Amino acid sequence: MNWTDKDLKQFISKNIDKEQVNKQVSNFQKGFPFMEITKAATVGDGLLRLNDEQIEKYIQKYNYESTKLKILKFVPASGAASRMFKALFELIELKPGSEELASKMEKNDFNSASNFFQNLKKFPFYNDLQKTSVLKDNNLDELVKNKNTQIILQALLNETGLNYGNKPKGLLKFHQYTDESGTPTREHLVEGALYASGTNDIYLHFTVSPEHLTDFKNHVNTLKPIFEERFGVNYYISFSVQKTSTDTIAVDLNNKPFRNEDDSILFRPGGHGALIENLNELNADIIFVKNIDNVVPDRIKTETVNYKKALAGVLLDYRKKIYDYIPLLSSELSPTDKIFDEVTTFLKEELCFIPDNTFNTLSVGDKSSYLIDKLNRPIRVCGMVKNEGEPGGGPFWAINNDGSSSLHIVEGSQIDLNNKEKKEIIEKATHFNPVDLVCGVKDYHGNKFDLTKYVDNKTGFISEKSKNGKELKAMELPGLWNGAMSDWLTIFVEVPIITFNPVKVINDLLRPEHQAK
Repeated sequence: MNWTDKDLKQFISKNIDKEQVNKQVSNFQKGFPFMEITKAATVGDGLLRLNDEQIEKYIQKYNYESTKLKILKFVPASGAASRMFKALFELIELKPGSEELASKMEKNDFNSASNFFQNLKKFPFYNDLQKTSVLKDNNLDELVKNKNTQIILQALLNETGLNYGNKPKGLLKFHQYTDESGTPTREHLVEGALYASGTNDIYLHFTVSPEHLTDFKNHVNTLKPIFEERFGVNYYISFSVQKTSTDTIAVDLNNKPFRNEDDSILFRPGGHGALIENLNELNADIIFVKNIDNVVPDRIKTETVNYKKALAGVLLDYRKKIYDYIPLLSSELSPTDKIFDEVTTFLKEELCFIPDNTFNTLSVGDKSSYLIDKLNRPIRVCGMVKNEGEPGGGPFWAINNDGSSSLHIVEGSQIDLNNKEKKEIIEKATHFNPVDLVCGVKDYHGNKFDLTKYVDNKTGFISEKSKNGKELKAMELPGLWNGAMSDWLTIFVEVPIITFNPVKVINDLLRPEHQAK
């Protein structure tokens, strides 16, 4: 690809290497291969189901060992709230009394705008709406009664009102308490005190958009002293933004660089997979990963807390076994056949990693090196929820680039749905991925892994977008919990649906789990 001097200066300003851009253009031209899934991970075949006794054992293990470890809670929080209000944005420009507005308001399913207005009083921001300058001369109840929706939407979504349409999810009011309201950020601080506190020091890290960083810091500074006093803890809260070096080039439909009106090249954020760079810069023994919008009020946090601790206990248990095996394999004395058999069985049956066909033909030294390499890598325990709707991204067995097979979180876009065999595998899937991870990112010597070395760069994603009326193709980097963690050791554990309560659209806040009672 021939780049102009202006292009090269733009690359330098974003800290992006020219070869990196060339490779991205090549990916647009070639496309990304589908994941070679072989079967769904199910209970007893790649997915653990814990009984009450095991849950209690793992909770106790974590409670004991966490006092000696640095625990960190990592929260991707850069998601904009605008997508939550898609149905409402569609109404705001429509003319009052128009047939189109009336038609949309006739719909009365759970996610409809009509359901939103009928239950407006149940939202924790109801009183805030009435106080906005937009509504100062109006009675909110009368506006709802008279179906004067536009002025309510202006008060909720626009800058002249609460500006919820332009704020990040983490700063919106999700829950109502007797004497306070709960934003997702507030709920994560509380969760941190309940399960990410081996000592009285609690470490939380939020990844946010640059334009919202100040608002997040101000919000946290307000909350921090309240919950430090309530729980008797010390919070250490840090923030980071997605690096511009992880942005990806956009191309036109002919795979040529898409240029802006000033002839500069259009780059777009690389998706949540870019956050592996942010995660890689954090230093902790155990890292909990959970999305900003998957929170519940205090009254039902207990089950979430228990399962978070249990998942961490599973990680500590498996990690101990790994740490014990590696020195045996690397001993100056050649490992015995018994050690090889024991480690290989552990790798296959407990870590669900099946070596490729050449493994048994390796020499003793090469076999030791192979097993050490497969064991000495980041490890994650992933909570998986029973599928109660359409199968989507979730736990599968898949073939790796080196011919081995192991467990992967696979998104629907990574699977060839035109392939009858793959489609049948998806239909047999029993669980989906709620993004509920506990990660161990240090080796058996206590040194932090370089997480960027365990990314499968063949698992990116290409989508079609548009800008200024012109069609373009955009690329997302390998997702944080699938391609970016592809070469980690992975353990899947079933968790109950009550631990998964994301707010994807505004009416999700009307679900019983998010209501005050």
